[in-house]
Amino acid sequence: MSEIKIQLKQLDGLALAAYGEESKHWVTMDSTPILGGKDSASRPMELMLMGIAGCSAMDVISILKKKRANISEFRMEIVGERAEEHPKRFIRIDFHYIVTGKEIKPEDVQRAIELTEEKYCGAMATIRGNVELSYRFTINEQE
Repeated sequence: MSEIKIQLKQLDGLALAAYGEESKHWVTMDSTPILGGKDSASRPMELMLMGIAGCSAMDVISILKKKRANISEFRMEIVGERAEEHPKRFIRIDFHYIVTGKEIKPEDVQRAIELTEEKYCGAMATIRGNVELSYRFTINEQE
């Protein structure tokens, strides 16, 4: 079993900094002024969604690279829908993968998305079964 260790410290009010011992990088978080924060950084739930998206994106890009896809740009648009009542967890996440390049095969993109969701992405595996997930992709053909 491998572990990921994080250190977290309060900076000021609800502003926090978290340090990843593996990456040796800091990430800051804060809340809205209504909740006592100063709106100085991303929200924890935004970071969670960013992490899930990043995990999936890294897999999809790597898989498409192995398939020798000629990608010039890769983007994602992710929408996380949260419950109205506390704990206001994610109840649905929609992933839109946007791939730009030359002669990109839709079946390669589809398979890369399936592999990240079903096999490779630990973040996806963590939420699968607890959150409704949907995926779509767009291929922009580059001249």
